[in-house]
Amino acid sequence: MGYRHIDTAEMYGNQAEIGEAIKAFPRSALFLTSKVWSNHLRHDDVHKACDSTLRQLGTSYLDLYLIHWPNLSVPLTETFKALRELVDQGKVRSVGVSNFDTALMKKSLDVSGAPVTVDQVRFHPFSYDKSLLDFCKGKGVVVTAYSPLGRGNILNNTIIQSAAKKVGKTPAQICLRWCLRKGTIVIPKAGSEDHLRENMDIFGWEINEEDMKRIDAR
Repeated sequence: MGYRHIDTAEMYGNQAEIGEAIKAFPRSALFLTSKVWSNHLRHDDVHKACDSTLRQLGTSYLDLYLIHWPNLSVPLTETFKALRELVDQGKVRSVGVSNFDTALMKKSLDVSGAPVTVDQVRFHPFSYDKSLLDFCKGKGVVVTAYSPLGRGNILNNTIIQSAAKKVGKTPAQICLRWCLRKGTIVIPKAGSEDHLRENMDIFGWEINEEDMKRIDAR
């Protein structure tokens, strides 16, 4: 279908299975993201967690490695020191964070030795943190939207449904296209092949400006 970005994490417990699946593809054709869990943010633990992830995935490097959740009991300087070392060692090509608000993003950018390239956060029309998005854009940090379809109730919203009918698309596709219009990367879950195809069909069409404003203001 064209999916080549795989987002996983040590906490998901599926890295070994992903490692088996991706053997069928050239490594250079894939973009692999994983995340270190919040109780592994001490310097040595970051290295151990990354090595374990690489073994399970059957690869020598990650395209992106994220701090999965902040842990205020561990100094960010310690975690980022380990992440910078992983970049220097070629085990990780880029680093970022997940579930970091604006204040933590500012702190991360201040102490990180390696560029913080991504903040992966819950982001959809019902969870729209414009200030965080604007801050990240201003600093050259990409926002990745997880749960871009919300928890399902968003798909029944009359504004979303009305916008979908106007362009002959589904409410889910409207949510994903809205996220793209905001400049984010989207990583929706899908429980079926049909939904995988539906989620990919979000290019070559637009939500009109009036509906974008209605969604923003809802």
